[in-house]
Amino acid sequence: MRILLSNDDGYFSPGIECLARSLADVADITVVAPERDRSGASNSLTLDRPLSLKRAANGYYHVNGTPTDCVHLAVTGMLDEMPDMIVSGINLGANMGDDTIYSGTVAAATEGFLLGIPSLAVSLCSKVGAHFETAARVTLELVQMIRRQEAHEAVLLNVNVPDVPYAQLRGRVVTRLGKRHKAEAVVRTITPRNETVYWVGAAGEAQDSGEGTDFFAVGRDEVSITPLQIDLTHSAQLPLIRSWLAQ
Repeated sequence: MRILLSNDDGYFSPGIECLARSLADVADITVVAPERDRSGASNSLTLDRPLSLKRAANGYYHVNGTPTDCVHLAVTGMLDEMPDMIVSGINLGANMGDDTIYSGTVAAATEGFLLGIPSLAVSLCSKVGAHFETAARVTLELVQMIRRQEAHEAVLLNVNVPDVPYAQLRGRVVTRLGKRHKAEAVVRTITPRNETVYWVGAAGEAQDSGEGTDFFAVGRDEVSITPLQIDLTHSAQLPLIRSWLAQ
């Protein structure tokens, strides 16, 4: 089995290194990740300049672009054979609810899914990063599970793992995305050169975090697994908009 690894934290992150070590026992691993932290890059492609692909001393490849660039470049231009699976992560920090819209971690997996490849986005739900090995072990189990299935279509799974020892996990549950409150306002500051700059505010707290959501599962030390889709059509509003046009 061939697995392509990417992320949005950069090729030097401890999460991707831990993941590569874990999956190397079951697959041929290729790492193609951004040259620097590209958190929040979402599904952006670099179209205004060429991309460079370089190889680090540890064998990982890095690209001067976004997570989406990395996967797109690897699959459509670099690799001689199509990977059997794409895994993005392990991200330092949760990607739940509305986070998935902005997340570069999810975006890398999404690009794989759009290219017809089963893909996982894996996040460790803390800013401390004490137990990357827990998320790596969970990912290994999911990779083996997907490999055993005879899927009729590619899957895109968003996986959030509590930052606890593996033995303390209370199980794995299939969830839906929750929803956060509106993000905090931007933070206005003055630089030493007396220039006004703005920092994007922190994400809001969970608003829809009831039973069945990713927030609820992780709060109970359960692994949250959410299948995602790309169709943004608001199907329920189709008749409404058609009625407007008919007036």
